[in-house]
Amino acid sequence: MTERTNWFCAEQLTDTIRRIWEPHVHRFFRANLFHVIGKDVDLIVDFGTGLAPLRPFLNIEIGKPVIALATHVHADHIGSFHEFEHRLGHAAEADGFAGMEDAVTLAHLFRQLSKGVEQKPAPSFEQDDYAILPAPLGRVLVENDTVDIGGPSYRVLHLPGHSPGSIGLLDEASGIFFSGDAIYDGTLVDDLPGCDKSAYLATMRRLRDLDISVAYGGHGAPMSRERMSTIAKAYLDAST
Repeated sequence: MTERTNWFCAEQLTDTIRRIWEPHVHRFFRANLFHVIGKDVDLIVDFGTGLAPLRPFLNIEIGKPVIALATHVHADHIGSFHEFEHRLGHAAEADGFAGMEDAVTLAHLFRQLSKGVEQKPAPSFEQDDYAILPAPLGRVLVENDTVDIGGPSYRVLHLPGHSPGSIGLLDEASGIFFSGDAIYDGTLVDDLPGCDKSAYLATMRRLRDLDISVAYGGHGAPMSRERMSTIAKAYLDAST
């Protein structure tokens, strides 16, 4: 069942995980966001473009703590990051979250699109004015840190290549993996400012062999372990 508002759509993936997206945003910037309901804390993974307020759509239980975690600093994933108090991201992009300059968020690429949205999020919206509010991190993450929400506990995997601070979250008990833009079921991007193809090759070798049950990427449909491995192998083969 799909839930819709004027700006967001959502679908329930499991009893505790909901995928959210912005259907009216240009497909290049139409990312997956995830709301994970924990026993003690809710976890929000990525935050869309910020063209409409995200938090009111989430229906978070009143008074329940929320952890906001960005998989990386690109505009289609951190637009509403500032709406949350407890913000987590990788150390390599901490300065980027604090400043949200175009050079790291790539927000200027959205402004330059011929048609960034199919409909306006608000009558006053002007694409040329698009900007992202700073969202300094409250907790800086590195490889093998843990994010515990009561029940699921996620291990942080540093997966550079698409961006310097790209990370994934792996629940080793269930095999559920949030991969951000390190890997997803679609055309992978390694030629933007800040991309590093040599680092991406190392990340792909790691992902090719990673033991998961399902991967939820920053774009596209969920991936089985086999599908994720196939995508990683294809990238590696194309680079040889």
